This record gives sequence, structure tokens and C-alpha cells, in this order.
Amino acid sequence: MNVNGPALEVEKVNKSFHDPITVRVLKDVSMQLARGEFVSITGKSGCGKSTLLYILSTMDTDYEGELRIDGEATRKSSGERLARIRNEKIGFVFQFHYLLTEFSVLHNVMLPGLKLGAKSREEVEHHAIELLGDLGIADQALKGANQISGGQKQRVAIARALINDPLIIMGDEPTGNLDSRNSNIVFDIFRRIADEHKRSLLIVTHDEDFAKRTDRIVEMDDGRIMP
Repeated sequence: MNVNGPALEVEKVNKSFHDPITVRVLKDVSMQLARGEFVSITGKSGCGKSTLLYILSTMDTDYEGELRIDGEATRKSSGERLARIRNEKIGFVFQFHYLLTEFSVLHNVMLPGLKLGAKSREEVEHHAIELLGDLGIADQALKGANQISGGQKQRVAIARALINDPLIIMGDEPTGNLDSRNSNIVFDIFRRIADEHKRSLLIVTHDEDFAKRTDRIVEMDDGRIMP
């Protein structure tokens, strides 16, 4: 781990889809994400935002260029190593919370920690309860995931993203389904994660008000990052 280097770095990333004709969707994308930096990615639908996020999350390895997470080059890593990087270094928050309705709120938060296996079940549970408390929903811990409101579900998803103490939180339209009050709550939580916990945040959003309050806006157009 290089504690002085960027949390994430991409150099000259190109991506094409080939069905049925070849279309280049990312064009020489280069950027860095500093440690503790809160960055939003904006741009029109179809400009390549989500495609880029999918590559940065190590889910898509079919591209040209370089991606380094915490100083480690990832493009030629094995699937097993990439899964480990995702579990240890990256937390995800999506537009849809993807909570498992058969489990309690607490168990949903614990799942990535149990999967990583770096801590005992008791330690993971203790950390999950702490996170739910920090996000103001500890009183919902034992409820079923389908018994809480939409805004609470997104806070549970954030707690789940934080359970392994990741270096980076990535979000794809995390406030897209929320009203303005809950959007503001989520923004304030993200701000605190960056400022107090020194996590880096990279959030794809259409919400201009949200983007304006982040540390930096990366604007994309037609597969490129705008200067």
C-alpha cells in the first residue's frame, strides 16, 4: 500500500463494444482519485459514466489502458485477486439498494464482512451495529430488509459498503430513487465518510446539486473526460 499515492489511477483507458458493430465508448480516459477525495462523475446518458465505473470497480477487464488501485496494477490480475481487491478496497452503493429481503438489516450489512473472512463473526456484527448507529438506524437492525423505508434502505446499503473499511466508495446514482430530504441525508453521510474517515468517494450522478457540493466534478461527454 502506497499511503501517499492516489487511491485510484487510470491511464489512457479505451473501451469498445462489438455487437453487432464496433463502437468505441471510452476514449483515452485518464484520471486520479486522491485519498479522502469526494468526486462526482457527471454527463448525459450514454456518455460512458457507468461503463467507466464498471471498469474502475474491476468488474470489467475487457479494455485497453491501465488501472491502479492503491498503487496495484489490476488489469492483468487473476479473477481471484480482483475479487479480493473488490472485497477489501471497494465498497459499492447503487441506485437500487439490492438488499436481500430474506435477511435482517443487520445481516445484510454483515454479509460482505462474513464473505471476506478477515474478522470473526462477532467482530463483524459489532462493526455492523456501530455503522448502523453512526447512520442513525441502529433501531432498525433486527427488522427485515423489506420492512424499512427507501431512505433507510439506502443507508443500510451504505453501511454494507463500509463494513470492510474500504479505501474507496463507488456509487452509481445512489440518490436516483430518493426524494430531496433523503438525498441530502445521503450526501451528508458521504461527506462525513470522506472528511472523518478519509475514504475516497467516486459517485456517478445526474443530480447537479449533489455534484456541485462534491470536492471535484469529472464531466464526461461522448466517452471522454472534458478538460
